[in-house]
Amino acid sequence: MGRPSSYLPKIGTFDGSGFWKNAFAHQRGILLRKVNVPDDQIKILVDKAYHELPAPLRYEIETSGIKKEDLQ
Repeated sequence: MGRPSSYLPKIGTFDGSGFWKNAFAHQRGILLRKVNVPDDQIKILVDKAYHELPAPLRYEIETSGIKKEDLQ
């Protein structure tokens, strides 16, 4: 049997979905640059809905340690 969740390390998560919903394209671009997405891909991804982003990218955004203040 696995260990209780209280033993699992806490991962600080970023509310990618909430940020994405309220952000302008240039703010989304800043976020994508911070997680090392190439510029040619950023142009494609900024106009997509958050749930349409590839799952590994959403995971990277949410666990990157980025804070909303870093994206101002």
